[in-house]
Amino acid sequence: MRCLTLAESLAERGANVSFLCRELPGNLCDHIEARGFRTLRLAPDGNDASEAEAILQKERPNLLIVDHYDLDTAWESPMRPHVGRIMVIDDLANRRHDCDLLLDQNYYADLDSRYRGLVPETCRLFLGPRHALLRREFFAARSSMKERDGTVTRVLVFFGGSDSTNETGKVLDALARFRGKNLSVDVVVGASNPRREELRKQCAAIPGVAFHCQVQNMARFMAEADFAFGAGGTATWERCFLGLPTAAIVLAQNQLEVIRAVERAGALRNLGWHDDVTVDRIVAELEWAMSNPGAVREMGIRALALMGSGAAREESPLVRALLGEGDGSC
Repeated sequence: MRCLTLAESLAERGANVSFLCRELPGNLCDHIEARGFRTLRLAPDGNDASEAEAILQKERPNLLIVDHYDLDTAWESPMRPHVGRIMVIDDLANRRHDCDLLLDQNYYADLDSRYRGLVPETCRLFLGPRHALLRREFFAARSSMKERDGTVTRVLVFFGGSDSTNETGKVLDALARFRGKNLSVDVVVGASNPRREELRKQCAAIPGVAFHCQVQNMARFMAEADFAFGAGGTATWERCFLGLPTAAIVLAQNQLEVIRAVERAGALRNLGWHDDVTVDRIVAELEWAMSNPGAVREMGIRALALMGSGAAREESPLVRALLGEGDGSC
């Protein structure tokens, strides 16, 4: 999804963008094509670089963007003769890359030294939330969003498209027990959530809770909310960009360090690893949020500050750098 956001920004500025995707279970090839991009599909049982290399040798793109946690210099270097430049999107900093540009949009204490020795000295680094890949709707929402005073009357619940550990259901169980008043709740799930019909029924049984599936206006939901329950990933920066105070639950190992760092910055509350978060803990968090408007307001202010003033600009320095050379195809 973050690559789709980047692809749309590039296409708006004249780039001809194609996707190279392996047809593994749960792939988004059809979704990518529905968004208007050509998709070059790799066989689901392939396990080496030769298939991709053959396609790139034929296509000869000006720019190759690699976003894959299992790929490193061993895969990237053979592609060099067939592409103009290579960009890598990463947030693990646990392997070497052969690339000309690298994006890590996350926030870490060691951000400036994180990729030292892992990329060529000539590689241009785009590090931190100010380079977050955000859809156009978020810039529009930020320019017109309300100023929050810390009072919590509207809550957003969103744990990504599939929510494999069903944190949404856990929060709904907490809401069913919650005795707070004047609370409106928007629950957003993706079409790929296997429990979506069950969650729809669960929402209908709780007063003040509205169910939404596969929304196209997430920025509006975030801008209108006073407080959120969510996970890590790209949604972290979407919420921070709109200054939305959040209680975060860690769903995957690669979210842990980021959520801890954002917590240290005072921009969210970290409820911990999903297995350890109980319904009672979520009820307690709701009670805290409704009883501490000053702290909630300060969390939102810190979230906005974390993104930096430059984040309010829709014209991305990264996109300008990507389109600064060649014919714009990628």
